[in-house]
Amino acid sequence: MLRNTPKSHILFACAFIAIAVGFYFYIKDSLPPIRIYQDCPSPDLETQTKNTEGSEDCKDQGKWKIGDLVMTPGLKYAQPNTQQGRTDVNSVTNWNVPLVWEGTFDPVVIDEIYREMDPRIAVVVFAVGKYTRFLKGFLETGEKFFFVGFRVTYYIFTDNEKEVPEIEMGTGRNITILSVPPASRWQDVVLGRMKWATVAIEQQIRDEADYLFMMDIDSVFYNRFGAESLSRLSAVLHRGYYKNTARDSFPYERRPLSKAYIPAGEGDYYYTAAVWGGYLEEMYKLVKYCYEQSQEDAKNNIEAVWQEESHLNRYLLYNKPTKVLSPEYLWSNYDKVPADIKVVRISQLVKNYAEVRPNGGN
Repeated sequence: MLRNTPKSHILFACAFIAIAVGFYFYIKDSLPPIRIYQDCPSPDLETQTKNTEGSEDCKDQGKWKIGDLVMTPGLKYAQPNTQQGRTDVNSVTNWNVPLVWEGTFDPVVIDEIYREMDPRIAVVVFAVGKYTRFLKGFLETGEKFFFVGFRVTYYIFTDNEKEVPEIEMGTGRNITILSVPPASRWQDVVLGRMKWATVAIEQQIRDEADYLFMMDIDSVFYNRFGAESLSRLSAVLHRGYYKNTARDSFPYERRPLSKAYIPAGEGDYYYTAAVWGGYLEEMYKLVKYCYEQSQEDAKNNIEAVWQEESHLNRYLLYNKPTKVLSPEYLWSNYDKVPADIKVVRISQLVKNYAEVRPNGGN
């Protein structure tokens, strides 16, 4: 073929190849490596607050992920509307993830989609000391409203197994009891949750669940709490600070000595530690982070102002949740329900803290 090719064409081709090769070697050090897969670095809790978890393709490699949004043909539901919806509240964060309120999703559609994926959902609660009295109400209402039709296991951590009530459970729904030691301070119960949850995930729950929720036992469900709450990491807005509160007035940990420290002028929202959830592995990283950071604080003779909630808020400031849930997902029976809360899904009960807490609520 080359014998019939004009010499000028051959010289031009050679010159082009030479220029191309030279250009490659000039820029090759600035090019990213080309791979047909992406390496996933191991989690490093010390750098967690720098948001260096890797790309989305790296998340939970080999673990549970939200699959295709497949829906069964023939399902009947209301047609969605691009022009109407909630106008009294914001339904998206400034990092462009959903902020979930009643009226921003169709429960028929979203539950159907997630039932096709058939996730296993773990609920971790602690019922230590006199808090065992709240188990019956939490479990009975959970069976009426929490992920109805899904596989759910309630992991009950308690220092008194005999006080765990017998509850009629739905199909595919179970209770697992895990023993923990008693505590002399309610603060130790709170901080202990992160330790014992970390251990239980490592030793047992990891093989039995795809999603995990941490919840306070002194609560009851009043309305559906379903698949709209699921994401890689979902956090709940604290009812006391979700509107008309400047972020410098949030009860963040403000002492620089603490690992939970958030400087003035920083912050998105204030999240409650009474309800939060996500992928099992993401929740494992988060509860372990809170536990290890509180241990570091203890070495420095400091305890974060709101224990694990303070560490949770620091983590979520620098590692944004992929879904934010409105205070519908944790209200309080102490407070009047405002107009923007159309549905109370779960709410904390009125109680005498001085009577139920081991150190009288102090």
